[in-house]
Amino acid sequence: MALKLEDKKLVLEEVSAVLADTVSIVVAEYRGLTVEQMTKLRSQARDNGVVVRVVKNTLAKRAFAGTPYEDMSASLVGPVVLVFSQKELSGAARVVKAFKKENDAMVVKAVSIGSGTLDANQLDMVASLPTYDEAIAKLMYVMKAPVEKLARTLAAYKESREAA
Repeated sequence: MALKLEDKKLVLEEVSAVLADTVSIVVAEYRGLTVEQMTKLRSQARDNGVVVRVVKNTLAKRAFAGTPYEDMSASLVGPVVLVFSQKELSGAARVVKAFKKENDAMVVKAVSIGSGTLDANQLDMVASLPTYDEAIAKLMYVMKAPVEKLARTLAAYKESREAA
């Protein structure tokens, strides 16, 4: 069904608004997926704070123009779904990776985590990035270890001084 000019403008504004807050994008071809499978993808995405949009390629290219994701326009060929992550770098990639395990028909075309397009085979790498909370927990653990070691060393020094 052809979109009227007003509808195209609304879609373009909506995608541009989503892009403004996006930290990563996955572009995937959804040819061969059923409506039920796409509904399941949207549900999984919603549960993980990820936005899924199917947009005409020409409108998506216009929305990408002038953004850090402009070079992803080359991957907008055929029936593609755009998966946007607005909170976690790995959010969109995790959702697509989990969905792809159950649905072989989905073919990842490109991944981006800010600027520059990564190959589709980089999806696993991006999906394995830690979430914000995981990264903070790892940082705290790394920062805590030297302090604990210093405390043990000082306690051992104090005991040896008292013994002498």
